Amino acid sequence: MLGDIRNVAVIGAGPAGIATAKQLLAENHFETIDVFEQQASTGGVWNYNSFAPSQDLSVPQTNPHQPLEEPIWECPGPAGQVQPIPLFVTPMYDRLESNIPNFLMKHSDDSSLEDQPLFAGHEGVLEYLNRYAEGVRHLVKFKSQVYDVRLKKDNGKDQWLVCTRDLVSSRVTEKIYDAVVVASGHHYVPTVPDIPGIQKWNEAYPGTITHSKYYRTPDAFKDKKVLVVGNSASGIDIATQISTVSALPLLNSKRSEAPEYQRTAPWKREMPEIAEFLPPSASLPRAVRFTNNEIECSIEAIVFCTGYYYSFPFLSSLCPPVIVTGERVESIYNHLFSIPHPTLAFIGLPYKIVPFRTYEGQAAVVARVWAGRLSLPSDREMRAWEAQRIREKGAGKKFHELTNLEDFRYHNEMVDWALKARPGKGDESTVPPRWSKEDEVVRKNIPAIKRAFAEMGQESFAVGSLEDLGMKLW
Repeated sequence: MLGDIRNVAVIGAGPAGIATAKQLLAENHFETIDVFEQQASTGGVWNYNSFAPSQDLSVPQTNPHQPLEEPIWECPGPAGQVQPIPLFVTPMYDRLESNIPNFLMKHSDDSSLEDQPLFAGHEGVLEYLNRYAEGVRHLVKFKSQVYDVRLKKDNGKDQWLVCTRDLVSSRVTEKIYDAVVVASGHHYVPTVPDIPGIQKWNEAYPGTITHSKYYRTPDAFKDKKVLVVGNSASGIDIATQISTVSALPLLNSKRSEAPEYQRTAPWKREMPEIAEFLPPSASLPRAVRFTNNEIECSIEAIVFCTGYYYSFPFLSSLCPPVIVTGERVESIYNHLFSIPHPTLAFIGLPYKIVPFRTYEGQAAVVARVWAGRLSLPSDREMRAWEAQRIREKGAGKKFHELTNLEDFRYHNEMVDWALKARPGKGDESTVPPRWSKEDEVVRKNIPAIKRAFAEMGQESFAVGSLEDLGMKLW
C-alpha cells in the first residue's frame, strides 16, 4: 500500500521536473510540492554556458558512481552587490539546434515553441521552457542541491528524508516527504569506453581525447585531423560543425549506420569501431587501429559522442541499489516507478524519444497514482514487466531505449492509463493528448525534414513549419 501521500519532493526543475510539478499541482491533493533545482534558473540541460568548461574527464570513463557535481561560480556584477550564480556543465553547445520539429517538441498545453524556427536553437528552447515554468516557479527552491535521499520507515510506510544544501549559504536542510520524483536528467556522467590502449594513449597525448559534454565551438579544432566517435544526433551535429574548420576528411567512427543523407557527406570518412589505440612510436604517431584493421596516424583530436551513464549519487544509500552498471535503472516498472519503493518515481529515463510530451504523460500517471486515483499493478506483475523488458532489450543500455515509434506507443499507454483515474479533485484537462497518426508520419520523416531544413542554410531561420519548408506529408 502506498498510504496517504501528501508531501512530495521533486528533484530537478528542467523540462521533466516542471512537467511533474504541473501535474502534481493540478491534482489539488498534495499539501507540499517542493521542487529542488541546483541551478539558478529553470531549463535544466538546456541552460547553456558560453565559457569553455575545464575538462574533468577520466579516460576511460566507465564508472557511473561519481560524486555530486561541484558548481562553477559566476559573479555577474560588482562584488557584494549581486549574489553569485552556481553554474553547471551541461552538454549544450554554441550552435545546437533541436533535432525534433517545434510542433512535435512543444508541450501539449503551450504552442509558443512554434514561434521559433522549425528546429529551434537552444536559446529559443530555453526561453520557451522558462515561460512554461511560470505557473509553478513558486514551488522551486533554486540553488539547492539534493545531496542525499534516504529511505525511512514510519509504521511500515516508506518515507523519504531529503537532504539539501543551499549552494550560496551552505545551509543544510533535512525534511521528510511521503514521495520523491527524480527528474534530474541523465547527462551528467560521460561514457568513454575502455578500448584497448586508450589509457596509455591518453597519457602520452594529454588533452587530445574529450567528450561531447565539453564541446562548445569548433574553434579549437582548426586545421586538425579529427576523429569523432559516435553517430547519434549530437555526434553527427558536432562532426558537421567541426568539419567547417578541421582538416578534411574528418574521421567518424560509428557502431551503427548513419542516416542515409549523412552517409555520403563529402567532408567525412566513415570508419568502423575502434579496435585499439596503438602505443606511441615514431613510425605510427598518434595512431588508432579500427576493426577493419585499417590504421590512421597523426590524429590530433578525438571527440567521444558516446552518451552518458545513469547516475543518481543522492540515492547511493538505497539497498538494493537503483544504479549498478549505469546503463539502466534497476528494479523499475514501466521506466517510471521503483518496484520495491513505488513512492520513488523517475521521470525522463527513456531516450531517443520526443521528450516533453513523454514527460507530461509520465507525470500525469505519477500524480494520479500518488493521489490515490490510479492503482499500480502487483509487485509480481511489475517485476514480470521488467523481466520481459530484459528479455526483449537486454539488461544494458537498450533497456530504456525507445525506437521505431516505441516512444509514441509508450506515451499513448501513459495517457490511456492516466485517463482511467477515478474521479477526484484533479483537473483532467491536464492529461496530454495521444499522438495522432499524422504525428507518427512526421516522426518517421524527421531525418528528411531535418535534411531539407539544413539545406535552406541561413534562410532556415525564417522556416517555422512544414508549409514554410514546402513539404507535405499527408
